[in-house]
Amino acid sequence: QVQLVESGGGLVQPGGSLRLSCVASGSFFGSSAMNWYRQTPGKQRELVAGITNIGRVNYADSVKGRFTISRDNAKRTVYLQMNSLKPEDTAVYYCNTGRRGIDYWGQGTQVTVSS
Repeated sequence: QVQLVESGGGLVQPGGSLRLSCVASGSFFGSSAMNWYRQTPGKQRELVAGITNIGRVNYADSVKGRFTISRDNAKRTVYLQMNSLKPEDTAVYYCNTGRRGIDYWGQGTQVTVSS
């Protein structure tokens, strides 16, 4: 059973920072790529950042230079450090991984960037 639990969302002013965390259950974590997606009402879920099991990272162009994804395999946790936040970063952020052809998602955490 794969379970993903996000935390760390909230309300922040433009230019501020937040760090999201996603804790995963199960022994798969160290061998799996992990991703952060986000979604706003009426739009498709979009990939924000990903990290492979060996630490290679990729980012959406809209967050490059502002967001950093990292992982701690001992804690089975993936992080998303978000700096210089903009109102357009407002969304529900989801943790994701794939396992044996199945996509798994957390429940999501709301990030609101507003003054």
